[in-house]
Amino acid sequence: MLFTPLLTGALETSLNSLLFHDRSMKSARQRLAGKVLRIELKELASPLVLVFSERRVDVLGQYEDNADCTVHSRIPALLKLRDRQQLPVLMRCGELMAEGDIQVVQQWVALLDLAEWDPAEWLAPYIGDIAAQGITQALGKGASLLKAGLQRWQHEMAETLTEEWRVAPGSREVAWFNEDVDAVTHSTQALIARMNQLEGKR
Repeated sequence: MLFTPLLTGALETSLNSLLFHDRSMKSARQRLAGKVLRIELKELASPLVLVFSERRVDVLGQYEDNADCTVHSRIPALLKLRDRQQLPVLMRCGELMAEGDIQVVQQWVALLDLAEWDPAEWLAPYIGDIAAQGITQALGKGASLLKAGLQRWQHEMAETLTEEWRVAPGSREVAWFNEDVDAVTHSTQALIARMNQLEGKR
């Protein structure tokens, strides 16, 4: 498939730029030197194999030797690994499973956590610093506007359902309904107890 070489090539370029650019991350990179991490994603037919050396990481679609660690997951879960605290959470809930030397995936996630995720740095070599910064800021503003718009739409939809359409009850109505149910249940239990007493007297 053509898709896999394109994906592995793009991923390899991005990871090398992200993880092997900053000298301050050298000690974290050295822990992974000589290690092989195999990532099997449910959305992809072929695995992604990360082969680490001291100076770079190679991303392969095929690898015959055994990997030090194999990760089974999905793309959305994998994207959460920018924050190292998400790894144990994802493993506990079953969104990510690791086989083999778990320290390999832990060290990789720690390296991702140290990296600076600045799109402007990636774009600068191709379009220049000023243009890259401008595009990054525009994308950031666009994402903020989109998020605000979605939140406003959710709020308006909630108000429409509870106030205009009366499809969903408000929180006070739910509380009153629960109180009424409790009162009816209590009255019914008292009535049954009284009937039982009358039956006993007969």
